[in-house]
Formats: sequence, structure tokens, C-alpha cells
Amino acid sequence: MAIAKRIRNKSTGRNYKKEYASYQGKPNVIAKRVSRDTARRTMQKRGLVKKGSGMDVDHKDGNPMNNSKTNLRAVSKFKNRSFARNKNGGKK
Repeated sequence: MAIAKRIRNKSTGRNYKKEYASYQGKPNVIAKRVSRDTARRTMQKRGLVKKGSGMDVDHKDGNPMNNSKTNLRAVSKFKNRSFARNKNGGKK
């Protein structure tokens, strides 16, 4: 008897395997994610954010690949996720 393979998440209905293959697994997306993680670790070392503090690391210019000290700042999650966006999804 073959065991049925679960393709979708029961609670959300999302197909995470397909999502990863079509978007999240692409090299440019992975590079941006690694860069954002690096920025977070940098700010943790500087003592500006802590795990569970409710703060996000904001890239002032909107470029996640630019991790210079002058481009990073700690802001609340609400403020960082509510900025106006242009037609390409970047900051205005």
C-alpha cells in the first residue's frame, strides 16, 4: 500500500514545495535573504536589536544587498512593514 504524499499545507492550502521551486529557491532571492540575515546579525552584535524585541532592521535605501552601517537602522516592525511602495514593490 502506497502512502499518500501531502502536497499542500492543511491549514493554509499553500504548496510550499512548489513555492520554493518557483521563487524562493532562485539564486538572486537566496542572495537577498542571506544579505538580510547578515544585516540582522550585524545589528545584534552592535546591540541595536534583540531576538523578540519587536524591532526590524531597515535598509534605508531599500536595497537588501547594501549592508553599510549608514544604511541600516532599527525600527519597529509596524513602521518597517508599512512604508509606501512604488510600482515595483520598492520604497518610494
